[in-house]
Amino acid sequence: MKDAAESLPSDLAAAHAVILAERHARLTAEANATVAEANAAVAKAEAANVQADLSSSEALIAHLKLAIEKLRRELYGTRSERTARLLDQMELQLEDMEAAATEDELAAEIAAGRTQTVKSFERKRPARKPFPDHLPRERVVIAAPESCPCCGSAKLSRLGEDITETLEVIPRQWKVIQTVREKFSCRSCETITQPPAPFHVTPRGFAGPNLLAMILFEKFGQHQPLNRQSERYAREGIDLSVSTLADQVGACAMVLRPLHALIEAHVLAAERLHGDDTTVPILAKGKTVKGHIWTYVRDDRPFGGHAPPAALYYASRDRRHEHPARHLQGYTGILQADAYGGYNALYAPSRKPGAITPALCWAHARRQFFELADIAANARRGKNAAAISPVALEAVRRIDMLFDIERAINGLAADERLRIRKQQSAPLLAELETWLREQRSRMSRSASVAGPIDYMLKRWDWFARFIADGRVCLTNNAAERALRGFALGRKSWLFAGSDRGAERAAVMATLIVTAKLNDVDPQAWLADVLAHIATHPAHRLDELLPWNWTPRASAIAVQAA
Repeated sequence: MKDAAESLPSDLAAAHAVILAERHARLTAEANATVAEANAAVAKAEAANVQADLSSSEALIAHLKLAIEKLRRELYGTRSERTARLLDQMELQLEDMEAAATEDELAAEIAAGRTQTVKSFERKRPARKPFPDHLPRERVVIAAPESCPCCGSAKLSRLGEDITETLEVIPRQWKVIQTVREKFSCRSCETITQPPAPFHVTPRGFAGPNLLAMILFEKFGQHQPLNRQSERYAREGIDLSVSTLADQVGACAMVLRPLHALIEAHVLAAERLHGDDTTVPILAKGKTVKGHIWTYVRDDRPFGGHAPPAALYYASRDRRHEHPARHLQGYTGILQADAYGGYNALYAPSRKPGAITPALCWAHARRQFFELADIAANARRGKNAAAISPVALEAVRRIDMLFDIERAINGLAADERLRIRKQQSAPLLAELETWLREQRSRMSRSASVAGPIDYMLKRWDWFARFIADGRVCLTNNAAERALRGFALGRKSWLFAGSDRGAERAAVMATLIVTAKLNDVDPQAWLADVLAHIATHPAHRLDELLPWNWTPRASAIAVQAA
């Protein structure tokens, strides 16, 4: 303490100089620290901007890739076996990248706010589409100022207005409709008259058509079991037990059966059908058995046909051959299908009323070669990857040349398709057959690619059917797309509760998928049909089919309200 006291200046001027020096040193240090912090903030802001720019670019690239892939699929159809999975994967990637880009944009904005020298990153977004005109608009007017905020004058003149539209949702509203039926008594004969009670699908019913359509579409179109629907309705304050919902579903399925019969007749009257099946577990005595859902799709659009598309479904407990024989007992056209042996009896010349013409799916054949030539899949397998087969790779290349021709003639009339096929596809097909037979003669029976080659050569006439008939498609993708809903749905509802349940699902899938194929909203269509089918003349039921149906103005008004 004595040394410190002795080091202090003895006069006032010297003490003042020491104080000023120390203050300058402290301010300099603070200024340096502030500059360092500012530099650090600038660096962080610039880094955040770079990261936001990178995330935005990645999201934009993902968006463009997805748009290009969807456009290619729309123009040319499915290009490979992995296209459907690829689109789903790209959708998920885009979702994650968009979310990450938004997070990084907000982080960059916060970082730029801490410095005055770095401008915040502004993400370029695609122009938003205007909201649909049919949505109701609620006008909220912000109160105008009573005086000028600059000078305080009250002499304000209105110049116009700017409108900001915000999309909002109103939670689902439940209501009870009271249908009043007044009674009248005739004073002359004392007869009492009263209008009839409103129609309900179930006797002593209580559910309106829009509620029934929602239950049906949620169960059979969105794959939501009744127990999940019941739980969701309970959270909204509506007590609808599973048994009550099941009662409504069964009644609706019965009422809609006539429409199913009309769609069935329409599908089976086609010149060509796409047929396929998929497994559906069915509950039986405490366990499940491997049931099957069969589909037959009529879609004449690939060769310029004007008949409306439709999909027909059946259910069975097993996959025995008598099921397709029963489904197609009166059919004599073309059947596009895989090489399932259960169809063979349908192709027999002695069949009554006549043999069905088989046409096999080239996508099935190509898939077997593709699995042996999938370079990307082999790279993911690493050390466990099998060797890429050059023969399989060449087979895929040759088959893809046929697919390229088909994409170019898709939508043309059958005669025009046949002419181009004979001119362009026939030489390639002959070369492919010769090449396959040469390759097969050089390899052993145990070669991995021998199986796919034998699969085609043993059924070559059925594969080559498209060269002789312009109505034949190269693939059976229409049927596979029609079964995609069941493939996804069984992961949600696990199994059908009974054989009758599987049959009911097949009936409802026929109605819902057919509506979708005709670009009709299934739920709106079902609601309108359920509301009017009781009073609709039986001989004019075809007017209620999806391709003949037009939304009623009243139904639109109810949905808008």
